[in-house]
Amino acid sequence: MRRRAAEHRRPVRRRFSYWIWALFGLFSVASLVLLVVNHNQHEDRVEQPVLERYTRLEQVAHESLNFTEEILSARSFSRQLAEQMTLAKAYVIIAKEHNNLHLAWELSSKIRSCQLVLSTAAMRGEPVTLEEAEPIIKSLSYLILRAEDAHYDIATTIMTMKSHIQALEERANAAAVQSMVFGQLAAESLPKNLHCLNVKLTADWLKKPSLQQHAKEKRNSPRLMDNNIYHFCIFSDNVVATSVVVNSTVSNADHPKQLVFHIVTNGINYGTMQAWFQSNDFKGSTIEVQNVEELSWFNASYAPVVKQLLDADSRKYYFGGYQEMDVVPKLRSPKYQSLLNHLRFYIPEIYPQLEKIVFLDDDVVVQKDLTPLFSLDLHGNVNGAVETCLEAFHRYYKYLNFSNPIISAKFDPQACGWAFGMNVFDLIAWKKANVTARYHYWQEQNADGTLWRMGTLPPGLLTFYGLTEPLDRRWHVLGLGYDLNIDNRLIESAAVVHFNGYMKPWLKLAIGRYKPLWERYVNQSHPFLQDCVTS
Repeated sequence: MRRRAAEHRRPVRRRFSYWIWALFGLFSVASLVLLVVNHNQHEDRVEQPVLERYTRLEQVAHESLNFTEEILSARSFSRQLAEQMTLAKAYVIIAKEHNNLHLAWELSSKIRSCQLVLSTAAMRGEPVTLEEAEPIIKSLSYLILRAEDAHYDIATTIMTMKSHIQALEERANAAAVQSMVFGQLAAESLPKNLHCLNVKLTADWLKKPSLQQHAKEKRNSPRLMDNNIYHFCIFSDNVVATSVVVNSTVSNADHPKQLVFHIVTNGINYGTMQAWFQSNDFKGSTIEVQNVEELSWFNASYAPVVKQLLDADSRKYYFGGYQEMDVVPKLRSPKYQSLLNHLRFYIPEIYPQLEKIVFLDDDVVVQKDLTPLFSLDLHGNVNGAVETCLEAFHRYYKYLNFSNPIISAKFDPQACGWAFGMNVFDLIAWKKANVTARYHYWQEQNADGTLWRMGTLPPGLLTFYGLTEPLDRRWHVLGLGYDLNIDNRLIESAAVVHFNGYMKPWLKLAIGRYKPLWERYVNQSHPFLQDCVTS
């Protein structure tokens, strides 16, 4: 009767073991089914066929043993031990669920013994021997048969395993979100030494009327509107980062005195920026600092983005915390609340007399002379940018909601994305194409946030669609703020390297391999910076 009952249970157990394999995903279906068939034999048959199959194990040379191949070999004891251990781990969980703690403890003990044998074999570079494997195979086979005979109907077991997997997935997702939140907070936080520098520079600006007078005189310099020289714009509230952009640009320029930098910052950092750039020399280049709050035309009645950012729901979205797990934390970054982040769409309004300008983000480092950018033929296009669609995930469909007919009717989902951070803008072509009005249109269409989530790149892709000239990839290399494996040759050949990502070079969490590229352009000799670093 007992033999007949065992034979009756056999197909159910085969299916059960198949589900275990599917849930754990560790070994092939055929191997695990073979393992369960072996376990389904009666106790008095456990010791014979399983072990006898491996008595003719061929010898493997110690010095050439590949343990990965060994554990995958159908003829090795390592393979059988690993499969038994996998099945036993599943039964440990189920036994605990049914409060059979003694069986769970016995299984766990044998699992540890199995792990010890496998790790010892791997360390010495030799296959597991029959003498090592035999006692563990016997005892684990016996315990697994006990687990199968003692309980658990297959439906309950599968549901139990599914619930465990779901719980693990939820924990993993929560941990991923928390990690992104912490990374975002770290990236947005101002280090103490930079905060110290801001305080000292602001105090210096307020105490020295001569600095203020000098800045006022520079506002009327004819060089600020001279289209025969080279103009760059930077919109930032980070004085050290902006200084690195300027310093690296002039240090690698053939004629630094022919460069003009137009910097726009916010009211809080206006004095800081002015004090720093008035008290440092940048090889004779001209530097203008403006306060975004003094751009009176940049208001809610003219710019839809200003109206949207002043909206109560929008502010709640950005500053209401990270409780909603379905929202990607980086999309709730307060940087999107900064008007500085959106000024790139209003460059002709800020500099109405200029014809061509290069836009630089504050997290870039310039490594080569950028003045050849101004002689590039953009073929009538407005925006010269490096495309980023070498990887498939940088195409339009990844940034925009193509389920919306407004988007799907006008844009190719496979169109190539491009990068903000180093862009050449033909401001004559910009005005001719009325690009700012196009930007306003798309901002108004996205008032409910259904066309894209957040940021400036998605509306940029829409605004400059059909108006972007692809540049040679070497002009702009991205990823130094998140990618650990950028080819050194690519970095060395780049005119501009971009620390886009959380790991900004001025933070402790910066990628150490790339940080020297940025640090070499920090003015470490400035007394304020020295005081703040040592304090």
